[in-house]
Amino acid sequence: MRSNSVKWGAALISKNKKQMRRLLQNTNGQILFVSQIVTRHLSSSSASGDAIRRTQKDPRKQQQQTTNIISREDKFGAKYCMGLVEKYDYENYLSTLLLPTELRVSAFALRAFNVEVSRSVGTQLTEPQIAKMRLKFWYDSIDKCFESDTSKSYVKDQPVLRELKRTVGSSKLNKLYLRRLVTARERAPNQAFETLRDLEDYADQTCSSLLHLLVQLSGVQDVQVDHAASHLGKAQGIAMMLRAIPHAGRQQAVCVPLEVLVRHGVSQERILRSEREDKGAEECIFEVASLANTHLKLTRQLLPQMPRIVRKIFLPAVATDGYLERLRRAHFLLTHPSCIKRDSMLPARLFWKTLFNAY
Repeated sequence: MRSNSVKWGAALISKNKKQMRRLLQNTNGQILFVSQIVTRHLSSSSASGDAIRRTQKDPRKQQQQTTNIISREDKFGAKYCMGLVEKYDYENYLSTLLLPTELRVSAFALRAFNVEVSRSVGTQLTEPQIAKMRLKFWYDSIDKCFESDTSKSYVKDQPVLRELKRTVGSSKLNKLYLRRLVTARERAPNQAFETLRDLEDYADQTCSSLLHLLVQLSGVQDVQVDHAASHLGKAQGIAMMLRAIPHAGRQQAVCVPLEVLVRHGVSQERILRSEREDKGAEECIFEVASLANTHLKLTRQLLPQMPRIVRKIFLPAVATDGYLERLRRAHFLLTHPSCIKRDSMLPARLFWKTLFNAY
């Protein structure tokens, strides 16, 4: 009896072991199945998460690409303005390179705009109507640059105007000075200056207006600074017009005013020939050059009152003084080689003046 009960107990235990083994197998299978589902779900969710992250990063990449495109356009516009000034206004190009970094790009934009406006009147001798249309274009473009939204205008497609727009947006510039750069060039090339005052006014409208804009870039507001800028602009403008006489055509009037020519009994033809033995022409050039030198001296008398940043802006006085000195040594002969060729020592003298905060 006892042996039968033992056998029955052993059979029950073995049966329970088989059932437990099956249960564990089923349980392990379910656990494995569930773990597979969880793993697939996690992998799919991580993939979708990566996709979501990618979609979230795409706008940043697009924005970064757009920013890179804009920065490339800005760099191209800045380099274009620098190249334009270097090619057509080399002396002012050297002076602008010595400005502080925060002003240099904007200063090149203003000088490039002045170069483009002055180049527009180069066709007045042959095609005056085209010159007027070009001046009208630059005059209207000034208003476009001061508008808040120019995304649909032609400003963004023209590198000089794009840089001018950026300069206007970052600084408080007077629109009047920009307009004077254009309206002053409306003067006919064969129209002579009647008086020295007319010559001064033209130089003031062109060169002085540009200097006033450069001073506004620096943020300096001072009556003495404006006074010095006006004198320097007149001196620089008169010297530049004297320098251009040997390159002027026969149909273009010389910058020597009529009252000076009448006073010395000299014709414009004699000024254009500029012969060494012509004492009358020498006296006319001496009188006009003396006027420029007077304005330059008045500018330098105000040097102690000028802030350091303004002294760097007034560095074009160095080139003006150099030309007037060479003209004096050449006995006011405009066609002398020293008065026509480029000053090779100008970079060194500009750097020297910069070291001593002078102009």
